[in-house]
Amino acid sequence: MSDAPRLHPGVITDAASITLEHVPVDPEQVVDGAPTTGHLVLDEADGRTVGVWEMTPGAMHDVEADEVFVVLAGAATVEFEHPVADPIILAPGSVVRLESGMRTVWTVRQTLRKVYVTP
Repeated sequence: MSDAPRLHPGVITDAASITLEHVPVDPEQVVDGAPTTGHLVLDEADGRTVGVWEMTPGAMHDVEADEVFVVLAGAATVEFEHPVADPIILAPGSVVRLESGMRTVWTVRQTLRKVYVTP
């Protein structure tokens, strides 16, 4: 039997209000401010992960994993350093797909919370 977290079929998990423990962003990633991030894996099976991620105001560099996410709360801009692309503005309801290896800068204006799925 696996110790991986599992969502229970037919049971609601309130991703918008679940408590996340935050840690400071690695200083090498910080672009501005003193952002923190919180993360909780809700479900893992067959190589797929579903989780909740949150970042407080500030800016940070990141290297992305393959994922699709839906913004639940907050406001942010994501700039794409590689491959270069137009920035995107995130708000509740935004759905975004990222590819592994993308280099980004996340600038959060209001604490951002998202639910993500990785393949």
